[in-house]
Amino acid sequence: MVTLAERRLRLDAAGFWAALDVWTRKPQVANRRLSGCCLVAERETRCSVAGLWPLVEELVPGLRAELDREMNEILLAMTGERAGDRLKVTLRTVIPKTQAENCRELVIQDFENNTATFIPLERHIAERYTLKKSNIYSFKLQQVKGDELFWFISVSTMCPEKWKADGIVYPKPAWLSDVLLTKIVKWSTENVKNYFKSTLSLISVEKYNECYHRLKAKYKEMVKIWPEVTNPEKFVYEDVAIATYLLVLWEAERSEKGLTDKQSFVDLGCGNGLLVHILINEGHPGRGIDVRKRKIWNMYGPQTCLKECAITPSDDFLFPDVDWIIGNHSDELTPWIPVVAARSSYSCCYFVLPCCFFDFYGKYCRKQTKSTQYRAYLDFITEVGSTCGFKVEEDCLRIPSTKRVCLIGNQRTYSPSCEKRLDEERTQYIRERYSYTLSTGENTGFRKMKDPVSPNHITDCSVVEDDVIQDICGDTDCSASNMWVAGFQPREKVEKVRNCASLPRDFVDSIVLQVAKALLKVNQDNNEHNGEGGAKCWRKGGSLCLKNVADLLDSDTLQKLKKECGGLQTLLRNNYQVFEVVHGNVQIRDWSKEKQSKQKEKQTKNLSPDEKRKLLSEACKTRLCWFFVNHPDGCPRTAEKCPFAHGIQELRSRANSRK
Repeated sequence: MVTLAERRLRLDAAGFWAALDVWTRKPQVANRRLSGCCLVAERETRCSVAGLWPLVEELVPGLRAELDREMNEILLAMTGERAGDRLKVTLRTVIPKTQAENCRELVIQDFENNTATFIPLERHIAERYTLKKSNIYSFKLQQVKGDELFWFISVSTMCPEKWKADGIVYPKPAWLSDVLLTKIVKWSTENVKNYFKSTLSLISVEKYNECYHRLKAKYKEMVKIWPEVTNPEKFVYEDVAIATYLLVLWEAERSEKGLTDKQSFVDLGCGNGLLVHILINEGHPGRGIDVRKRKIWNMYGPQTCLKECAITPSDDFLFPDVDWIIGNHSDELTPWIPVVAARSSYSCCYFVLPCCFFDFYGKYCRKQTKSTQYRAYLDFITEVGSTCGFKVEEDCLRIPSTKRVCLIGNQRTYSPSCEKRLDEERTQYIRERYSYTLSTGENTGFRKMKDPVSPNHITDCSVVEDDVIQDICGDTDCSASNMWVAGFQPREKVEKVRNCASLPRDFVDSIVLQVAKALLKVNQDNNEHNGEGGAKCWRKGGSLCLKNVADLLDSDTLQKLKKECGGLQTLLRNNYQVFEVVHGNVQIRDWSKEKQSKQKEKQTKNLSPDEKRKLLSEACKTRLCWFFVNHPDGCPRTAEKCPFAHGIQELRSRANSRK
């Protein structure tokens, strides 16, 4: 036995076992080359006089009984097993992200000796296994007595010179000490409460891994032809991952319920429609609906059914012929997804992936709580599903997004005969949510509501009359249009640009000049010192935090900026030529010290000198230099080195610059 590494620290046994539980059940959080693991079997018992082998043979029926003497001695030394010791033996399947073969391992936890040993199994024909003599490693937590009480944590392995490293399931032995042991120590000392479940907790990780690699290879070309302005790497592989999850979930549902036909679906707020396209190609009949048609829709072909239509919560958008309702980042429709599914049919299920925080009538406003707003919103959507009569389950997807928790309602908590009573409860719940939304204040985002029931017209929320609530919420058949809520306004067909780009040029220029003058006055005395040879330095001014910059502007200007995404900070960042915004502080950009960006270096890396000059000339001198026109010291760069025009005589049109 060779000890690879050791750590000495204050630690309790509970933290040690909690950390090893993470590595046992979720190895992918440490080894990014793994997709996860599947716990095949687990037993906890006292070690008998016969030793550990009867329990091991019970967990691994195909284990070969002919164990040589050397192997017995090795395992006895590694596990430290004695009769009466409390042990837990786990059989797990480790699943790599690549298409490499899965590996089975035995995990032996000795609670009396604070030791955990990981033993790989070598697979032979006909599901026969033997214990692998190489790649065995263990963690040991040992108490050291002295002036203070310490625990001594170490990782050790048998015969590191015979270690068979594949770089995936089994990295090099040094990885155990340099990476894994460090993480074990970190997890042991952390006391961070996790508000979310483990990823892919409701489906088979093995099937997910297999299906994901197949779909990823099938749709990877979409990245090259993506016509939208959104990031293709993110959106293509995110939709592939979501589609994979649904396909594995639906396969398990068919097996459990004995179904032969593949589930049908409708995706409300389908966006680019790629999720719909993938699910249809995999044999699931369905369609997607969104208020705006995307460019990519025309590329899918006629078999992918996508409809451009504004969706409103009403009887007009019930789907009695559909098995599943999907809400993938469905924004203002998110809380309505469980309601639509519940009222469509008793057998209808739903999958919702909440992102932006919306209530039934506007922006979601959480109650006072110690949890994050995201966690509070997930709890709210779960509450909606439960009120609608669903047993709501939660899972965490593996997608490139910070909002990756999905909620699933595929079982009802009531019998079909109680449908009328449940629907009354749903209606009452929606009414109560309206009253609560009013009571949370005027900044709850009622942009989805139209007059005459705007919250700005109701000054005292405590005296809202029942007939007003009735007008808002109504019943399922209270109006000619069968609307469930009066005045619900879906998002506009044409998306407004709210990144300050559409603001009037004069308005933006006045703010830029005002802020720049204020920055030049900061540390004015220190900035006017002379340089070498008595030359006057170019004045950069000082820096101000965004709050102080906002105090420079009048209330009307601030109100206009608040209507834009990002507000003042976005406007300053858009004027990249003039300002530098770092960690909430604003300063004038000194172009004499600026280096070529990495992106620009990458673009011009393989170009010839003539091609570089041509690329520069195409974008050069098409706008006036702000510093040449406005800065008291002019531009810090010479006219030859500055890509902006130093005077009208240098100014060229974009059309002429490309000739």
